[in-house]
Amino acid sequence: MIYLAVLAFGTALGLPIAVIFASTAQARATSTALEGIARQPEAAPRIQTAMIIGLALIESLVIYSLLIFFLLMGKLPEGQMLQSMIEADAQKQVQTSHE
Repeated sequence: MIYLAVLAFGTALGLPIAVIFASTAQARATSTALEGIARQPEAAPRIQTAMIIGLALIESLVIYSLLIFFLLMGKLPEGQMLQSMIEADAQKQVQTSHE
């Protein structure tokens, strides 16, 4: 049962956490790049190239998180299978408590 709880927790919170941190990192990278361009307009092409590469790497991490999210979603039991697993776990706990 702990396996199901950890799997559900990872599936439900893994992607949102990754998206929140990635969006924060992208905002910081863009803000810092714009500040650098404002201070040194002649370095704008180099700063912009570095920023775009950084944003692409950050976004790739979110895509990997999305892939893992879909893989974990496929592992979660549904409907009748989940109900039978819960009932089997409840019966096992009842048996261990009587011993």
